[in-house]
Amino acid sequence: MRGFLISLLVFVITAIFTFIIKTVAPVFGIVDKPSERKVHKKPIPLLGGLAIYIGFMFGLLFYPQTYKSFFPLLLGGTIILILGIIDDAKGLSARIRFVVQVIAALVLITGGIRISFLTPGLLGFIGEVLITLLWVVGLTNAFNYLDGLNGLAAGSAIINAFFFSVVLYITGQDSLAVLSYFLLMGSFGFLPFNFKKAQIFLGDTGSTFLGFMLAGIAIAGDWAGDHIVKIAIPIIILGVPIFDMTFTTVMRIKEGKVKSLIEWLRYAGKDHFHHYLVYLGLKPIAAVVFIWTITFFLGLTGVMLGNDKAWEGILTVFQASIFFAIIAVLIVIGRSRSSGWDKSDQ
Repeated sequence: MRGFLISLLVFVITAIFTFIIKTVAPVFGIVDKPSERKVHKKPIPLLGGLAIYIGFMFGLLFYPQTYKSFFPLLLGGTIILILGIIDDAKGLSARIRFVVQVIAALVLITGGIRISFLTPGLLGFIGEVLITLLWVVGLTNAFNYLDGLNGLAAGSAIINAFFFSVVLYITGQDSLAVLSYFLLMGSFGFLPFNFKKAQIFLGDTGSTFLGFMLAGIAIAGDWAGDHIVKIAIPIIILGVPIFDMTFTTVMRIKEGKVKSLIEWLRYAGKDHFHHYLVYLGLKPIAAVVFIWTITFFLGLTGVMLGNDKAWEGILTVFQASIFFAIIAVLIVIGRSRSSGWDKSDQ
């Protein structure tokens, strides 16, 4: 009952601050203005992620042990949030964003939160650090890319955090489950203001914060359990943003659209999974619900994998690969029809 009441407070506080921020942000000119590559027709307030952060951190005040145990993750998330606020308010170069994201990831690593599965030794340590940096910075930006249709990123974060919470609770990782659950409730408190006709956007403040926190939860959790196949659990749960980022990056490099890391961070195009669903003829709201549905079933697959034996886990991972194959096919078909997208649909 105590946990339920606190989670309800997280929801309410996030909703209250979302309302306040959507009223105050335009006063300071912190809005997303319409442009050729955007579908909204009037300025929309940014900084929605700040409301999620406030509600989320409020909930953790009642769980000091969770706060203490995962302080490096919370500190890194705060750095990403501040970076996002400045970026939404003033605009920052891709180079500065990348450097600060790496610093935030290094905060995790120095705090003992890193991917750990390589052979012990100097080379293994360096490899784990590099993989952790790639994972954290990649997912931080993947969620930023996912924030392209109303409600998509926040709703996806709710689903991702829910399934993380379930697996973590089942495996006895209660402190991290609480952290994940409060991230869920904060995102849920924001979603009504962002879905369908958005009154406020997450902004880089919110999308990068959510991506960073989910990436951190994924590497802070103990997923492998009794067999190594279970290490795929966070990859499956976060499958949509991971696959979208990977596929899009490969195609951009292949087509010569990006030739360096900074160009990759700077590039803004309508060539993501959600865009291709709209190119296929889905209304934006239908595309969002479709991606939520895929995310939900991938989450179920992740929970199943957590309860599987080794040979069952291999079959579950194979089942997840079918979802990724479906996404790939839809993207390829969507690319062929991209010229027919009506920008007035949203």
